[in-house]
Amino acid sequence: MTRDQLEHLIGAAAVIADDDTIVVIGSQAVLGQFPDAPEPMRVSEEADLYPLHHPERADLIEGSIGELSPFHQTFGYYAQGVAEETAVLPEGWKDRLVEIRNENTRGAKGLCLEIHDLLIAKLIAGREKDLAFLQEAARHRMADPEELLRRLGTVTVAPEVREKAHATIERAFRGGRS
Repeated sequence: MTRDQLEHLIGAAAVIADDDTIVVIGSQAVLGQFPDAPEPMRVSEEADLYPLHHPERADLIEGSIGELSPFHQTFGYYAQGVAEETAVLPEGWKDRLVEIRNENTRGAKGLCLEIHDLLIAKLIAGREKDLAFLQEAARHRMADPEELLRRLGTVTVAPEVREKAHATIERAFRGGRS
C-alpha cells in the first residue's frame, strides 16, 4: 500500500461512516509517520481502521470497501473495519497518534499509530508477518529499542508474552537477528 492509497481509504471510510476521524491501527499506520516506508512494510493491501466517533460503524466500512468488495476489485486495496481493542497497545497511545489530513482524505482526519506503539502491537500479536515487520523497522532504524522496552512495560500481557517480546526487541535491534 502507498500513502496515497491509505489517504484514499481514510477519505472513503470517513464518508461511509459519516465520521470525520478515522483511526488506523494496523501495519499500514506506518505510512502516517513514514510516508515512504520500506516496501516490505507496505506489502499489505488492507488497512485496519475504525471511525473514532462511531466505532460501531466499522462493519459498515468493511461491508462497503472491505475485502472482495467492488472497491477492492477496482483499486486493489481495501479497509478492514476493526475495533479499538483489536490491538494491544501501550498506555498513552492515543496521545501519540500521527495525523494525516489533506485533499486525498477529503478533509477527514486519519490518526495513525506512532511507530513505537505500532511495533509493540506487532510484538504482542507475534505472528510471523508481525515479526518480519519489526525486523524491517529495526533494519531501517525507524524506532528506538529503549523506547520500545519502556512502552512494552506499560502493556497488560502475561509475563511470558512480555519476556518473549523483550527478547525479540533485543535480538532485532541489538544484533543476533532472528
